[in-house]
Amino acid sequence: MTAAVSHSLWSPLRIPAFRGLWCSSAIYFIGNAMQAMAASWLMVELTGSSFLAALVQTAVFLPMFLLSLPSGVLADTTDRRRLILSALCVQAATVIILAVLLLAGLAGPGMLLFFTFVAGCCTALFSPAWNSTVADTVPREDMPQAITAMSIAWNTARALGPALAGVVFAAWGAGWVFALAVASSLVMMQAIRVWPPRPHPQSRLPAERLWGGTLSGLRFARHNKIVLAQLLRTMAYSGSGSALWALLPVIGLRQLGLGAAGFGLLMACLGTGAVAAGLVLGRVRARMGLEALVSTSCVVFALVMAVAALVRIPILVYAALVIGGAAWMAVMSTFNTATQTSAPPWVRSRAAALHTLSALGSFAIGSAFWGAVSGIAGLPVTLCIAAVSMAGGVLLARPFPLRMGDKQEVTPGTPWEELFILAEPDPEAGPVAVEIAYRIREGDATAFLDAVTQLRAPRRRDGATFWRIYRDLADSSRFVERFIVTSWADYLHQRARATVADQALELRVREFLAPGETVTMQHYIAER
Repeated sequence: MTAAVSHSLWSPLRIPAFRGLWCSSAIYFIGNAMQAMAASWLMVELTGSSFLAALVQTAVFLPMFLLSLPSGVLADTTDRRRLILSALCVQAATVIILAVLLLAGLAGPGMLLFFTFVAGCCTALFSPAWNSTVADTVPREDMPQAITAMSIAWNTARALGPALAGVVFAAWGAGWVFALAVASSLVMMQAIRVWPPRPHPQSRLPAERLWGGTLSGLRFARHNKIVLAQLLRTMAYSGSGSALWALLPVIGLRQLGLGAAGFGLLMACLGTGAVAAGLVLGRVRARMGLEALVSTSCVVFALVMAVAALVRIPILVYAALVIGGAAWMAVMSTFNTATQTSAPPWVRSRAAALHTLSALGSFAIGSAFWGAVSGIAGLPVTLCIAAVSMAGGVLLARPFPLRMGDKQEVTPGTPWEELFILAEPDPEAGPVAVEIAYRIREGDATAFLDAVTQLRAPRRRDGATFWRIYRDLADSSRFVERFIVTSWADYLHQRARATVADQALELRVREFLAPGETVTMQHYIAER
């Protein structure tokens, strides 16, 4: 019974708050997909340039590369409700202006790219806060299903949005497509008012600043092997796969001879495949395992790109795109789930932002790159090169294996010792040097060093800029662990970020202490 529930999409959808946010997300995603499709097709009609058409995708997704991590810091440290509502208001105003200009016939290619970029910035600003808000509505065991459900909503939008946009575009023009996108933003704003984000827990620690919080998020990803592997794999997959998404308007116009409605159908096929995959993804992932699922999906998507490059029969391309959408969903949902389940609460929004940055940042850069290559080498050659690149991503499994984070790796622990200092320094004072001394049993030095070295990663991950273990030349049984943190505030945050898994490592290290010995800790503050 437990296994069935753990892989059921209905588990999170039974929760009213998640269900409401999921429905509003689906409407918003449809509006965004309609806007992106209309902008891409309008650019093709205005200029006939494959490079500029691909650049629309860059304008949509490049803000994610630039703003996702700072937005994640804001989501982890500020009022998420205010952040989401402010970004949505600005986005709605931006799209209204663009719609008016288009209806008046005053918007050219440059203006289209500019307003698309500004709207993308708004989406980038509130996305991490929105993702963490949705995650907070479900228990941890339902998070993989919740992420898959949100992916289904997003990919349903990819299926319905372009098709609806194609109909509206053909009947009334691009301006009305953008007007509907504004309406979807208003729906999202109402949802966040009805189901607001959970307030951050009260803390006596100094608030993180934007730059320091950004560095903390990057440091966490750099020194957490699980998250780092997932982010690198996401970048490689999204960068290669962006060729198909970015060049789809050109495939439809030049290779298949389709109009706006036909292009919408191409996008709808990708979205339909993704939705179909999402309905069974939990069970398939449990049966195949992460690596087998990801590797198989990479090869499948590479074959789909080859079909899009070489086949000129629309029905065959449509069928291939349905399969490609399923493969894309399987991989991206797995990467996203693995990243978010591996992040503790203090950095969860930043982890979600880093996944977004890796996925959509590489997507934006890849779109521009493949668009430029297409202008030089031609469409079929470009897609074949991208297919080979996608298939080669399977080789990343050995150096960067995937796995979901364990519960103890994200559950906050409690510091072992009190600080025992005479006076609390100013939060900005530093750097701070911390020394932890161990006197161990004779003959255990090698085993002790192997154990204590495993503390390097969590110390660096949670805030240390330097870490090393020293042996006392006057006493061969005494070792000193020393690390440096930028400021006293950062040190307090580092202590608060330790997890139950980190404490298990420390307990293993303390098992080497000589009988009657205890761990001693000293703190030093830089004066000059």
